[in-house]
Amino acid sequence: MGPYGPSPLVSVWLSLLEDGGYYFVPREEQDISNDDDDMHPAAAGMADGVHLLGFSDEILLHILSHVPSTDLILNVRRTCRKLAALCLDKSLIHTVLLQKDYQASEDKVRQLVKEIGREIQQLSMAGCYWLPGSTVEHVARCRSLVKVNLSGCHLTSLRLSKMLSALQHLRSLAIDVSPGFDASQLSSECKATLSRVRELKQTLFTPSYGVVPCCTSLEKLLLYFEILDRTREGAILSGQLMVGQSNVPHYQNLRVFYARLAPGYINQEVVRLYLAVLSDRTPQNLHAFLISVPGSFAESGATKNLLDSMARNVALDALQLPKSWLNGSSLLQHMKFNNPFYFSFSRCTLSGGHLIQQVINGGKDLRSLASLNLSGCVHCLSPDSLLRKAEDDIDSSILETLVASCCNLRHLNLSAAHHHSSEGLGRHLCQLLARLRHLRSLSLPVCSVADSAPRADRAPAQPAMHAVPRGFGKKVRVGVQSCPSPFSGQAGPQPSSVFWSLLKNLPFLEHLELIGSNFSSAMPRNEPAIRNSLPPCSRAQSVGDSEVAAIGQLAFLRHLTLAQLPSVLTGSGLVSIGLQCQQLRSLSLANLGMMGKVVYMPALSDMLKHCKRLRDLRLEQPYFSANAQFFQALSQCPSLQRLCLVSRSGTLQPDAVLAFMARCLHVVMCHLFTGESLATCKSLQQSLLRSFQAERPALNVVIFPLLHEGLTDVIRDVPLVHLDEITLFKSRVAEEPPNLWW
Repeated sequence: MGPYGPSPLVSVWLSLLEDGGYYFVPREEQDISNDDDDMHPAAAGMADGVHLLGFSDEILLHILSHVPSTDLILNVRRTCRKLAALCLDKSLIHTVLLQKDYQASEDKVRQLVKEIGREIQQLSMAGCYWLPGSTVEHVARCRSLVKVNLSGCHLTSLRLSKMLSALQHLRSLAIDVSPGFDASQLSSECKATLSRVRELKQTLFTPSYGVVPCCTSLEKLLLYFEILDRTREGAILSGQLMVGQSNVPHYQNLRVFYARLAPGYINQEVVRLYLAVLSDRTPQNLHAFLISVPGSFAESGATKNLLDSMARNVALDALQLPKSWLNGSSLLQHMKFNNPFYFSFSRCTLSGGHLIQQVINGGKDLRSLASLNLSGCVHCLSPDSLLRKAEDDIDSSILETLVASCCNLRHLNLSAAHHHSSEGLGRHLCQLLARLRHLRSLSLPVCSVADSAPRADRAPAQPAMHAVPRGFGKKVRVGVQSCPSPFSGQAGPQPSSVFWSLLKNLPFLEHLELIGSNFSSAMPRNEPAIRNSLPPCSRAQSVGDSEVAAIGQLAFLRHLTLAQLPSVLTGSGLVSIGLQCQQLRSLSLANLGMMGKVVYMPALSDMLKHCKRLRDLRLEQPYFSANAQFFQALSQCPSLQRLCLVSRSGTLQPDAVLAFMARCLHVVMCHLFTGESLATCKSLQQSLLRSFQAERPALNVVIFPLLHEGLTDVIRDVPLVHLDEITLFKSRVAEEPPNLWW
C-alpha cells in the first residue's frame, strides 16, 4: 500500500470486485489436482503473473472489505481454507453494511445473522425496504451490537420492542416512526436499552415523539420530518395528535441537534414541539445546531429565546438555521464559534459584508472549516444586499477573503445564484476557487464559470436552434463515435478558459455540480409537476461543449450533475467525460441544449459505453424519446442499478424497456415519468414487476405520466432512499455536515 492508495496490482482486483467481476468457486467444485489445494486458479486469479492468494493478509483483507457481507460469508468463505479464515477476521465481520446490497434477500440476511450474528458490533440495514419485519427482527440475535441503522426498514412498535430488549450494549440507533407507532407498547427492557442510547436518528412519517423521551442519555439527535399534510383518505393531519404522548425529551447531555424538514406545514408544527424543551434550557455541551427547512419558517417566541440562550451560553462548531431566522437579524454577530467545521446559510439574504464581518470575522483564520453551503445566497459575494441586482458582478475581494480564511475547505456550494465575474487579471471566481486545493466537492451556477468577456481565441458559439435538426436527426449506430472530438479545433477547452484552469488545479475533485441559476426541476416534492420554467441566465449562453469536455480532466470524479446548459450543441464533451472519468458512479443531466430539442443523444450513447462503473443515472429533458437506441446504449453500463427519467411530453418504447431490464441484471430501480398515457404506463409497470420482481427482491418500478394529477400520491410510496438520492433533483454538495451519521 502506497501513501496515495493501493498499488496498481491491488487496484486491478479492487476494480474487479467493484464491477462484480470477482469469481470464487466453492471448495467442493475445485480442481484438487493442484499441488496446493488451497490455490484453485479461479479463486486465486492471475494479475501480472501474481496469484491473488499470494498477497499478504493485510492486502487480502483490504480487497475483501469491498465484497458485500452476504457474498463474503455465504460464498467467498467457502472457497478455500485461507479465505475461510480471512473472511471471519474481526475487521470484516464487526461492521456489516447491508445498505444498497440489493441482492440481500430474506434468506441471505437470515443466514448471515445465523452465522456471524454474535460477532457483529455495527450493522447498517439502512434503506433495506424490501426486507419484511419478520426478517429485520432477526437483528435481535446480534447481542453484541453497539450501533444499528434500521432507517427505511419495516418495524412495528412490538417488533422494535422485542428487538431492542435483547440489545443491551446498544449505543447508537436509527429507526423510522411510521403511522401506528405506539410508545406504550415498548417493554421495560426496551426502555432500559433506549436509556443507554447516546445517538439517535429518527425519521418521522407521523406526528410523534417516537422513542426520544425514552433516550435519557442522548448526545446526538438527528430528526428527519417526512410527514405528509394529508392521509391517503384526505384527512388533514395535525401536531395536536401528539398531545397526551410523553413530551419530555431529555436534552441535558445533547451535543448535536439536527432537523431536516420535508415541505409541509405539519413538519414545521411538529418540529416546534421538539424545540420547545430546548428553548427552556439550552444544553451546555451543545456543539452543533442545524435546522434545514424548505421555504419560510416563522420565528416564534420560543425559538427566539432558544437562539438568545445559545448566543450567551454555547460555542458552536456547526450551524444551520432557517433563512427567516437569519434574514435582517444580528444573530450571527452574537454567536460564538469554536473551530467550526460546517456552516450552511442556504437561501439566506446574507450579504458579503455580513459574511466577512460576522462569520469570517474580518478575515479570521477558519482553517477548521471543512464544509460551507451558500446555495441560494444571491448576495453573499457582494458588499451590500440592498443595492445589488442579480445580474451585477460579484466583489472578488469578498471571495478572496473567504478563500484565504477558509483554505482547507473540502465541500463548497455556491449554486442557485448569479455569481458573475468582472474583468481583472486573476480576479475571476474560477481563478480564486482554484486556490482551494483541498476541495473534494463543488457546486457552481453555470453562469459563474463563463469567462468575463468573449475571448479572442475562440469564435462565438452559434445559436443552438440552428445547430442540429429537430429531434435526433439521422439514425446513428450505437457505439460508433459520430460527434466531433471535443478536443479538436475551437470545440476543445483552451488553456485560457478559466473553468479549464479551475479543474486542472482541483485534480482530486470527486463531486461536481454545474446547475443553471434559474433551473427548477419539473418534478418538485409534494406538488404537481412544473409545466413552465424560467429561461437560463444570459451568461450561461457562453458555456457549452468545451466546458463540459474540460470536466474530463477529473480522473477521480464519482458524481456529476449538469443542469440547464443551453449552449450544449452536440454533447461532444460528454464523450470526454465517459472516456476519462472512469470512476464515475452517478450522473444527472437536465435540460441540456435548447428546450424542445434533444441534441446530445448520439454523444450520450457514445459516452455510456465507457461508463463501466456507473450505478445511478438521472435524465430530465423535455421531449426525450426513450427508444431502443437509448436503452441499447444504456445496456452497456454493466454496473447500473438505478435509472430515473423525467420528461415532459417525452415518449418511451415499452419493448425497449423490457429488453433493457432483461439485459441489465443489476437494475433495481426504474422510474420513468413521461408524457405517455396512464394505461401505457400501468401496463409497462405491471409487466416489469411480473417479469423481474421474483429474482430482484429490491426491485422498485414507478412508471407514471409526469403531468398526471395523481403523481404526488404515487411519489409518496417511493422508498425514501431512492426519492431522496435520485428521483428528486437537488443540489447535494454540503447539504449536510460531513460524517453526520456513520
